[in-house]
Amino acid sequence: MPSKQRMRLANEKAQKNVEKRGNVSKSSKIVDEKYPVGPWLLALFIFVVCGSALFQIIQSIRVG
Repeated sequence: MPSKQRMRLANEKAQKNVEKRGNVSKSSKIVDEKYPVGPWLLALFIFVVCGSALFQIIQSIRVG
């Protein structure tokens, strides 16, 4: 059974939603739209992967 304080907080939150009358957000969670990695780190990763692939192609053409 939930504690009285937790139930009271849930009731207060629900009461605030009732007072908004239809202007309630779809989710009570805060959506953070930040990327998990920065653009410079992503660019470095793409550079390393593409450079490695290009180097491997050139090396296989020289050997073959």
